[in-house]
Formats: sequence, structure tokens, C-alpha cells
Amino acid sequence: MRAVPSSGEMLPAVGLGTWITFNVGDDPVLRDECAEVMAAFFAAGGRMIDSSPMYGSSQPVIGYGLEKLGRPEALFSAEKVWTSSAADGPAQIEQSRRLWGVPRFDLVQVHNLVAWETHLETLFAKKADGRIRYVGITTSEGRRHDLFEQIMRAHPLDFVQLTYNIVDREAEERLLPLAAERGMAVIVNRPFRQGELTRQLEGETLPDWAAEIGAGTWAQFILKFILSHPSVTVAIPATTRVEH
Repeated sequence: MRAVPSSGEMLPAVGLGTWITFNVGDDPVLRDECAEVMAAFFAAGGRMIDSSPMYGSSQPVIGYGLEKLGRPEALFSAEKVWTSSAADGPAQIEQSRRLWGVPRFDLVQVHNLVAWETHLETLFAKKADGRIRYVGITTSEGRRHDLFEQIMRAHPLDFVQLTYNIVDREAEERLLPLAAERGMAVIVNRPFRQGELTRQLEGETLPDWAAEIGAGTWAQFILKFILSHPSVTVAIPATTRVEH
């Protein structure tokens, strides 16, 4: 469990991403598989599910799973606003909320800094009115870190989301220390580089000392590396497989 610095709320250190994996359209079999992943996630104590309007059908698939599971109270809903039209931001957030079927989102983030100035104004206003609980920004794959840092220094964000893993380590230089300094929670995306890292390591032997840190697979090893950084709050791997 990790604390959200701005509130003290405790969150499990592993969440659930939905990029690609939950973009299954209306296929009933694949939708049920996603719901089974969500059921296993909640049964294991998970809370944060992260999505975006950019993720195809992921939002309605999440909504389907939540409905099927009786809308688990443990859910921490993390969504994004992603439109170049600043004026369309509120309507997009409301559409996302309807697709999830939740009364409000816990966290809404400006996705990849698109139209970030106006969207942040919208999100801070929604937070002040109690329509969302937390405000954040996101980036991925090391993009626009200079601007990301500037926004972190200038605005009282609750969360930042970025890419960090055993090979993508640029965030260690400035962003992760700055998050700690500014009291911002960190969500880590692409922990396995969309499966690239685990595929490359398949067949390689784990170091002998991996067992000492409770890592029996490369996926566990990578997640433990990410979560060993004191600034990291939640990592959000994505999967379609219950055993994962």
C-alpha cells in the first residue's frame, strides 16, 4: 500500500491499465474475459483502474465489467481528458463517466498534455466543486519531460503519470525527485513496454537473489524494481489474462 501525498489515502501499489487490452469492441467473449480480469484484480485487493477516451472501446468494457461485478466499492477510477478542443473537455469527461457508470471519477488526468492549460482549469474547478477528487497530468515513452516538469512546478497536482521501468529510467533524473518534493503521487505506465520486456527476457534465468525479494518471474522482478523507487505510488500493468 502507498499513500497519496496530497490526502494520505492509501492505494495498493499495483493497479490495472486498459490500453489495448480492453479495446475489444462488442465481442461478448472478450468482454467477459476482461470482466474476469477485473474480478481477479478486485479479489486480490486491487483498486485503481486507469483508462482514456483514446483507448477505443476500453471505457464501455470497463463499464460492462463493473456492472457485471456489482460495482465494487473498492474501485479507484482513474480517467483522462483527451481532446484538442478545450471547450469539449467537460462534455468528454461526462461521456466517459457515463460509459464507466460511476457517480464521479476519483482522478481525471490531462492525457499527454493535450490542451493542458484549459483542461487543468476545468479539472481544478471540478475538484473544488467535489465532482472529481484528484487532478493529474500524463505523459508516456519519455515525451515532453521538460514541459511536464514545468507544469509540475507551477500547479498543485495530486498525481502525475509517466513511463518508468528497468530500461526507461529518464524519470529518475528530475521528475521522480520533483514529485516527492512537490507531494505528488506517481502512476507508472508501460512497466513492461507493452510486453516487450517480458518477451525479451523469456528464457533468461532470473538472478539467484531474485527469490530474496520475492520475485519468481521477470514480470514480478520488473514491478518490484519500479515500486522500489520511493516516489512511485502505483504501477499500472495491463493484461487480458487472469493468471497474470
